[in-house]
Amino acid sequence: MPNQTKGLIFASITALFWGFLAIAIKVATQEFPVVNIVWFRFAMAFVFLFLYFLIADRQKLKILFHPPLLLLLAALALALNYYGFTNGVNHTNPNTAQVIIQFGPIMLGMVGFLFFKEKISFYQASGFAVAFFGLVLFYYNQVSYIMESELDVFNLGFLWVAMAAIAWLIYASLQKILVKTYDSQQLNLVIFGLPALIYTPFVSFSDFSGLSADFWLVLIFLGANTIIAYGSLSLAFKYVDVNKVSVIITLNPIITLVVMSILYQMNVDWIETQQMGLYTWVGALLVISGAFMVVFFKKKSPSS
Repeated sequence: MPNQTKGLIFASITALFWGFLAIAIKVATQEFPVVNIVWFRFAMAFVFLFLYFLIADRQKLKILFHPPLLLLLAALALALNYYGFTNGVNHTNPNTAQVIIQFGPIMLGMVGFLFFKEKISFYQASGFAVAFFGLVLFYYNQVSYIMESELDVFNLGFLWVAMAAIAWLIYASLQKILVKTYDSQQLNLVIFGLPALIYTPFVSFSDFSGLSADFWLVLIFLGANTIIAYGSLSLAFKYVDVNKVSVIITLNPIITLVVMSILYQMNVDWIETQQMGLYTWVGALLVISGAFMVVFFKKKSPSS
């Protein structure tokens, strides 16, 4: 199989898992505290990765004892990202969370321009404007379906996801620096391990007893989502240019929007669904299109 095909397959796996992530989180938050969910995702991913390196390459475990400062900051940023996104989904819905979180890669494009001296194209600049307009349109049409008594909760969730996007921006910016020196999966040992350690004192372990088999499947999917999505992402970057991978990943909210629309039509009772009007769809697609433009039309550096 050609490397390009391998890379596109791995990128598609990442997009698919992230497309269902917010939906699974919404199901989990209906019965489980946010901090428990976040801790379990990090802990499961760390244990899996630790055991892998323990068998395959023990030398890479040394980074756990002497992690660089930037890596610790990246881990803290991702810890905040996971908590903020999960809280945001809890207070809003998967559709809203997936649209707002797109401002992570959009802002990363701005950071590349401002701090990494990357050139910005006309289409990228247009993408920023399109995404901003889409966000305004999406927000005002989304809140039109919400009762006034629930508006404060929705706005709180909106802010949580916005904070998660900023935290992801910090994580990705630091990761961009660190991968020049370290193996990406080696970095993930600390990036998964430190947040799991930080959240441990706040976890109610008694909540894990008596869980139904169905709920355990949801939790395991959330933990596996972290392992598989980030593992596939690393492999995708190995075989294909970053731009091509980013374009596919940017489209993952469409999966969420389509699946939630199908669930709304099916009138399921295991997750709260909401109708999306025409202008809400237009706003969401504008945000996704803007993110697509920022990522896809990125100018290559002279050295690449």
